[in-house]
Amino acid sequence: MMIWDFNFNLPTSIEFGNGKVKNIGKRAKELGGKKALLITDKGLAQTGILQKVTDSLDQEGVNYIVFDEITPNPKDVDCHRAYQQFKDKEIDLLIGLGGGSSMDTAKAIGTLLTHGGELRDRYGFNLLEREITPLICIPTTSGTGSEVTTGSVITDTVTKQKEAILDIRLAPKLAILDPELTLTLPKSITAATGMDALTHAIEAYTSNIAEPISDALSLYSIELIAKYLPLAVENGNDLEGRKNMLVASLIAGMAFNHADLGAVHAMAEPLGGLYDTPHGVANSIFLPHVFEFNIPSNPEKHAIVAEKLGANKVGKTMEETAYEGVVLLKELARKIGIPDFRDLNNINPEDFPFLADGAAVHLCTQTNSRKVTREDYLALFQKTYEAKNTTLI
Repeated sequence: MMIWDFNFNLPTSIEFGNGKVKNIGKRAKELGGKKALLITDKGLAQTGILQKVTDSLDQEGVNYIVFDEITPNPKDVDCHRAYQQFKDKEIDLLIGLGGGSSMDTAKAIGTLLTHGGELRDRYGFNLLEREITPLICIPTTSGTGSEVTTGSVITDTVTKQKEAILDIRLAPKLAILDPELTLTLPKSITAATGMDALTHAIEAYTSNIAEPISDALSLYSIELIAKYLPLAVENGNDLEGRKNMLVASLIAGMAFNHADLGAVHAMAEPLGGLYDTPHGVANSIFLPHVFEFNIPSNPEKHAIVAEKLGANKVGKTMEETAYEGVVLLKELARKIGIPDFRDLNNINPEDFPFLADGAAVHLCTQTNSRKVTREDYLALFQKTYEAKNTTLI
């Protein structure tokens, strides 16, 4: 069922194109930035990508401090540590450079700089009282879409669950997307982040609160990823593939920011919280199985997704076309080197009840295409563990 009563807000300005990172200094000044906190990870800090940003800031006379201690699946303790370290440094601009972890951490630090207190007091919908410190996001992966979303996902180190701050006041003021910054991305990260973007697009399209604009964005993203992700993984220097993957990630982020996500994320985030599993890998592993589980709820939409992935509907029923999508998702995972669930480090089936508990109360469960219970999640964790995700059904 299509929802025709909706609002669509895009509070973030977007600059896209080769070499656009050189504009960061000018844009920082336009936002009134006199002292920026540049948030990134140590890997990027050791590449020329960071220098491109700092050179531009230097050229425009914008002072900055580099915080390069970001880790995958960002932790609340790291955000609080950064806040304590920089709260008295007169920071008036944030720059998130890197993947989703850097950008989500920047949003969380911005929340603390403007609100103080504890992050756990802000988990949920619309609990901010004011806009965060102005934020510019510069993604260097094609996966999360965090540069245009109004959410920040943080791992609570006490509960070992991922939590989310969801508020339009988190929105970055500007997203600068430069395809050239993604050329150095390793194959494994290209694959995992690309599948993350695909999951965003599929779950947004099949969400029970999807609407026409999110549908249009989702379908184009799926089409681009199906065509260009294998190319980007095979040849990371293919700028055409990198450009299209960055667009696909961007518009998938716009789509799910309005239509939300589903059971794949409800499963992947507890897994990441407990095991520190890379988010894109977790999504890749669960995607075919949740897609198959959801087909009965909306065969038409799942068949359309399957067609975008390359399914041939000639001579097939709608349901048969949709189920071919399961096969194609597994083929894609195999082709780009996604591991099986059981091959991940430290996975223990005895933890599945804990993971199912987390999935059942996850916000994305509410917007999944099909109603899903704790028992369904427990069965899906077990099924995924027993299956070879990269073996055709």
